[in-house]
Amino acid sequence: MKNSILLLVTIIGLISLANAQNPQWLNYTNGDCITALAEEGNNMWVCTTGGLVKLDKTTGISTFYNSANSDLAGSNINAISIDENDVKWIGIKGGGLAKFDGYDWTIYNSSNSGLPNDFVNVITIEEGGMKWIGTDGSGLTKFDGTSWDTYTTSNSGLPDNNVLSIAIDESGVIWIGTWGGGLAKFDGTNWTTYNTSNSGLPNNDVPSIAIDGNGTKWIGTWVGGLTKFY
Repeated sequence: MKNSILLLVTIIGLISLANAQNPQWLNYTNGDCITALAEEGNNMWVCTTGGLVKLDKTTGISTFYNSANSDLAGSNINAISIDENDVKWIGIKGGGLAKFDGYDWTIYNSSNSGLPNDFVNVITIEEGGMKWIGTDGSGLTKFDGTSWDTYTTSNSGLPDNNVLSIAIDESGVIWIGTWGGGLAKFDGTNWTTYNTSNSGLPNNDVPSIAIDGNGTKWIGTWVGGLTKFY
């Protein structure tokens, strides 16, 4: 009997070890191109080239939003960011910027607002609610809910008008990844550019940036791999 119990405990231990060493994968989509993700409590918001999905992480139930069943001005969703009031800010390829509070939609585009371009690549919201919006070809825009300001290569130190990624550090400094212009740092007054000519940045195409708890910048480049800057 003792040997049987010992054998059972050993088997359970081996199963637990195997599960720990082999984490489980669960696919929620079938062939969709996922462009961005944002977590909101028990929901995961999933941006795809065919629309926006709200996924309940507990039940697995999905709610789909696209240009056919909602006020989204397009179904190719590039970006999403959620503010402190749980309002979703959604970047649409060719459709501008959408604001969704769970009930009502507001669409901002180059015709009805100060948004300079309807191709929105990235949205980041800083503490206090300021929205920073990276566009495809028209630079970086900030929006406080009322006023719009746009930074381009013509009126600022932004090195390229194709903005792919934005991150904000604990000091409120904006870090901007561009396509072809490298990495820009903006403290609200001064601009600093890092590229392959003046720094250790391995490539000037920067589609992703993350800042960890120590303030280290993790920079994903298109063909130059991952680099960190501290």
